Amino acid sequence: MSLMGALYVGNSGLTTSQNALNTTAHNMTNADTTGYVRQQVQQGTRYYNTIRVDPNAVSDQQIGMGVNYSKVKQVRDYFLDQTYRRESGRSAFYEVSWGALEEVESMFDELHGETFQSSIEGVWEAIQELSKDPGNAVTQGVLVQKAAQFIERAQFIYDGLVDYQMNLNNQIKNKVDTINSYANQLKMLNEKICSIECGGIESANDLRDQRNNILDELAKLGKISYTEDVFHQVHVQFEGVDLVKREIVYEIGLHEDENTGFYTPFWIQNATYVEDQNGERIYNIEGAEVYDLNTIISTELDTDIGSLRAMILVRGDHHANYTDLNEGNYDASISQSVLMNVQAEFDQLIHNVATTLNKVLEDAALASDPASGYLRNADGSPIQLFVKIATDGYVEGQPAGTWEYMEEDPSQANTLYTVMNLQINKELMQTPTKLGFIKEDGSIDFETIERMKAEFTAETNTLNPNVKKKSNFVDYYGDLISQVANSGSVYRSILSNQETTVNATFTAREQVIGVSSDDELTYMVKFQNAYNASSRYINVINEMLAHLINALAV
Repeated sequence: MSLMGALYVGNSGLTTSQNALNTTAHNMTNADTTGYVRQQVQQGTRYYNTIRVDPNAVSDQQIGMGVNYSKVKQVRDYFLDQTYRRESGRSAFYEVSWGALEEVESMFDELHGETFQSSIEGVWEAIQELSKDPGNAVTQGVLVQKAAQFIERAQFIYDGLVDYQMNLNNQIKNKVDTINSYANQLKMLNEKICSIECGGIESANDLRDQRNNILDELAKLGKISYTEDVFHQVHVQFEGVDLVKREIVYEIGLHEDENTGFYTPFWIQNATYVEDQNGERIYNIEGAEVYDLNTIISTELDTDIGSLRAMILVRGDHHANYTDLNEGNYDASISQSVLMNVQAEFDQLIHNVATTLNKVLEDAALASDPASGYLRNADGSPIQLFVKIATDGYVEGQPAGTWEYMEEDPSQANTLYTVMNLQINKELMQTPTKLGFIKEDGSIDFETIERMKAEFTAETNTLNPNVKKKSNFVDYYGDLISQVANSGSVYRSILSNQETTVNATFTAREQVIGVSSDDELTYMVKFQNAYNASSRYINVINEMLAHLINALAV
């Protein structure tokens, strides 16, 4: 090899070592940067100059031209990435579910403050006191007062459940906006990475870090899958539907229910629409929903992944009441929704207490002579302790002067004795002695109060169609709180296991992609020595050239 050619060998070593040092320094600088992936230098040989081809020799006579700085690659494990993203999404699902049950527990205030348990027991104690002297105006007033506190506290709790639903509803909107934002960022990064890497010379590793960070965050929101094409662009599917495909983003839309205000995420590209007079699109989202709320939640089916799905399930699709506990509809409607299930079971308690006590008063009134006015209003209708806000409890029948109970119609919410459609009879609030409990013959009506006690303690109530245990009103509430606490304990246990899995996977992944200062210092010493060796090599060639030139000059 000529001395001039040897300079190329030294120069290649010098340049490659310098670039390797720069990469090592870049790793050390970003050792604490979130999401940064260690970069690794790949070196190769440059082309060879062939001096002589000898068919009889083992190989041709060739002279190497030095080392080549071929590529800087990221060190990643595809399977660890997939595992981490799937498990972090599952952890986010159970974190939302557990958090919702904690919120429900705090609303019932069973750990501190004025508990709802005391409101139910207050009604029961008032009935017991009334049974000692039904004709006493004081005990009659106490019953009305305790019933009023019972309804007031129940409505406060139900309002809290509804407010929490709306809070989740706003979070769902924010989550969808975040997903769309991530999708557009991925599109932008796809374009930048393609423009840099499609030339085959440079690697856009820092941009790839940004893209992978977005995929990590997107995986917490829902179930994702992704592939990278030959143009270095990532294609992402969210819940099995294309979200990003090269330069195209398929955004998720939000349909707002006119009655509840609840948002339903849907795929805009899969929905049909018509335009109104103002040119606004009115979408028909049937079949285009991102989630099917009737899908069974199962780890085996991977349907327990993502905080967005969890929020939609917890919130449900409407404000539930006792009619949702219908045996033929329960499993398909509210059984998987934390809030709707609690709303329906709680409303069932209030409904049963109200209608049961009203029924006792009604039977006592109908058993007496209408002309006596016993337990009747001025118009002759039976007195109700709990009355509906929107509609009357009785309608006048035929012949005139007779009264018929207005049956509840599940299709018409204003006819139902639900917690938000109940109030205490205003006339009784003003004049509790209208209850009287003194029959037309002047005797005290102990029988009606005894029946109230019997009905209040009768074990005829079940939480939902899937629960066989029967309980009285006081125990029913205890069963409801126990169910919430037990479900919360289960979710917390699952979440704890998931956090352990996520942390273990994260640690394993960090061992691959993380930067070790000790390792990088070792590489720095190695590349520095290589740089010094190349520099020394060039100096030797330079001295030889100088000696030859000076010798020839003489």
